[in-house]
Amino acid sequence: MIESQIRSAAPALDAIALEDYRQQGLIVAPIRLAADVRTAMQQSLEKLLAFRDDVAPESLICPHIPALGLGNDHAAIAIAAEWFGYATRPEILDCVEALLGPDIVLWGSQVFCKPARTGRKIPWHQDGKYWPMRPLATASAWIAIDDATPENGNMRYLPGSHRDGRVLAHRHNADPGLVLPEEVVPEAIDESLARDDRLRAGEFSLHDVYLIHGSEANRRDHRRAGFVVRYMPASSVFERGAANNVMQSAQGAVRVDYATRPIWLLRGTDASGRNDFRVGHDGSYRGGRRLSDDL
Repeated sequence: MIESQIRSAAPALDAIALEDYRQQGLIVAPIRLAADVRTAMQQSLEKLLAFRDDVAPESLICPHIPALGLGNDHAAIAIAAEWFGYATRPEILDCVEALLGPDIVLWGSQVFCKPARTGRKIPWHQDGKYWPMRPLATASAWIAIDDATPENGNMRYLPGSHRDGRVLAHRHNADPGLVLPEEVVPEAIDESLARDDRLRAGEFSLHDVYLIHGSEANRRDHRRAGFVVRYMPASSVFERGAANNVMQSAQGAVRVDYATRPIWLLRGTDASGRNDFRVGHDGSYRGGRRLSDDL
């Protein structure tokens, strides 16, 4: 049994929270990560920013995977292992399990770090527009590294916009002030319905793959950083033949290669029987763990 399979003593999501997730598409978990974990995440972020100064801080894709930009030396592997540890914390996985069921796959993550005064806007979008699993299913945990408020560009969302279970039309927007190059067509957006996902550092929210969400630019004097972890039920298949996406960044484009990305079965079994958990792993380490430890 790997560490991430151990159940925590943290309270599970209750029936009210589960119904809110079904109806609204987003909930704030009734858990705050401990102070030492919050401090460690701040320190991990500083290390990551120093390693990846070639990429806009809003576009730090999959820091839990050394090969995706960090490199394969010991320092890079150690940094990736820290992020892998945050992504597999039992108290987070317990909440994900309540939403997705017992068979959980970690397939992606991203750090969205909006620097003070210069952090860019994320347009209204649906995550499912970009993602390669079928059936399309993912719960994303948005873990606040800093306090996330309306003043520094917290996530905003349209409650209930996930309930149709479909990806709406998006349009291309080449505005360099945007983190993502695609946005939901304006006629589908009623901003008067938007809610703020306010979080204190160490708190996290969970949102559905179809939820329409975005965030404003950070024009304040304090940073807003969050670590977003992507989990799918193992009844879905991570389709490696899906077209790769290109994410815009201030320093250029960041290619997202699904064909070679490693994924992890964190809990349960591969219910689909079709997911490949060997692709992308180097045979020695998987996010800081030896491959043999996970098999």
